[in-house]
Amino acid sequence: MTAPSIQALTLEEFLNHPYIEDSPAWEYADGDAMQKTMPKTRHSLLQKRLLAEIDGHSETYTALPELRCTFAGRSIVPDVAVVAWSRIPVNERGEPEDNFLEAPDWSIEILSPDQKANRVIDNLLHCIKQGGQLVWMIDPDDYSILIFAPQQEPNVCRGRCPLQVLPGVDLELTAEQIFEWLQINRR
Repeated sequence: MTAPSIQALTLEEFLNHPYIEDSPAWEYADGDAMQKTMPKTRHSLLQKRLLAEIDGHSETYTALPELRCTFAGRSIVPDVAVVAWSRIPVNERGEPEDNFLEAPDWSIEILSPDQKANRVIDNLLHCIKQGGQLVWMIDPDDYSILIFAPQQEPNVCRGRCPLQVLPGVDLELTAEQIFEWLQINRR
């Protein structure tokens, strides 16, 4: 099932619509507003574990679920947005501002069966072009992770292929380890 879309909006019009924070979130690119697909169990398990692993292995970065990032004419909501603490804008009370207006340092998308891979890749490449340092597209059906980084060839990782992470994230992972998180041990 394809997610609904609304066309011919400006970014400002899109950001003023009350529906964009409905679940699942809406994204905007090139005048087109598209609702993301609703996460399923495997997606949610991978997202939860990635958030915990990244946060548990870095004091420089924080991993945030479903953070709306509006920058360079788009408004996207990566499944996991990893951002340096120093890049999070704060208000006069020292609390984070609600709007994040830059590309995340590391964007992670977990492909759902109903999602269009090229739309996801387009958003990930936009992050790289606008200053992101790393992006992953995790495909649970193919047990693969597509990785993009500036000035590097794309890399598809499967099995014991080590995964590239940000400097400052003390984490060593393989594609195999990530997909093992989907194994539920029954007692």
